[in-house]
Amino acid sequence: MALNDFRDELAATAAALAAPGKGLLAADESTGTIGKRFDAIGLENTEEHRRAYRSLLATTEGLSEHISGVILYEETLFQDSTAEAGSAPIVELFQKQGIVPGIKVDQGVEPLAGGVAGESWCTGLKGLAERAARYYARGARFAKWRAVLQISGSGAPSELAVRENAWGLARYARTVQEHGLVPIVEPEILMDGDHDITTTASVQEWVLRTTYEALAMNGVFLEGSLLKPSMTCPGAGCPTQASADEVGEFTVRTLSRTVPVAVPAILFLSGGLSEEDASLCLNAINQVAAQGYVPWHLGFSYGRALQHSCIQHWGGSDVAAGQAALLARARANGAASRGAYEPGSEPSDDASLFVANYSY
Repeated sequence: MALNDFRDELAATAAALAAPGKGLLAADESTGTIGKRFDAIGLENTEEHRRAYRSLLATTEGLSEHISGVILYEETLFQDSTAEAGSAPIVELFQKQGIVPGIKVDQGVEPLAGGVAGESWCTGLKGLAERAARYYARGARFAKWRAVLQISGSGAPSELAVRENAWGLARYARTVQEHGLVPIVEPEILMDGDHDITTTASVQEWVLRTTYEALAMNGVFLEGSLLKPSMTCPGAGCPTQASADEVGEFTVRTLSRTVPVAVPAILFLSGGLSEEDASLCLNAINQVAAQGYVPWHLGFSYGRALQHSCIQHWGGSDVAAGQAALLARARANGAASRGAYEPGSEPSDDASLFVANYSY
């Protein structure tokens, strides 16, 4: 099979994921990372508990009103649900709701030789074609690959890091498209640092221009791809933090300068923002976009900002409470992706979700 064999399907899948008022649930935490979430509620990190939690997500009634797709970890894609959920494959429970299943395909980051201290490159290209074919056969229809960049006073990001991560994203995107999976291109710029918002904007423009240059060189079909960027925010340590309105203005400006019109949707990562702040910033972005011409659907692809309250309320046993919390944040972000979220109208946990040098 080749990319042209999947072109129409890729475009249709991307369009489905870009549905107005919707976004993605990023439930692709590795076994180690979900263990950290469970530690916070005093729950042992076992396969049984992971199955129970992911079954909770897949059986939340009404989730598809606000969620168009779900990013899964490999274990979950091939995992059956609990007996209470009918023991069906978890992927089928999402499909039954009309939620498109996706899969995290990168294999984590490693230190970048020749880069500035702390810089990384993303691994997972070896064997990716074979894995993508297997994931497609299981029901996955899109993929995600996270490249990580940082801004620091010591010279990061370096030219090497920007180009290496852009090229890795492009090679991944072309590879999975040839096996029927829509690639989510994720060049995340970490919130670590004390830089201001104008510095973030300048670096992000550079990163996105370089990434789309690499995608073009590799012949990636843009209409069958999605972008998952950071919002344009100052560093977490910046003494002058931006308001949601400022984040909205800078983010729309940055994307308007760099992202091709052919891309169907831009689905933001939350990057450590609190649940409420992630909704407020997304809402502001869409309100700014509504004032002019913006060609893309501006939605969300949140992990922590959708699941934090859910896990806390579930606590390992209260499925109804966990699902109610998940739905509340899904409703909030669905409204925010239309620019119609009323601050505080949905319950949330206002705790910061920022983790320095975040990895999963």
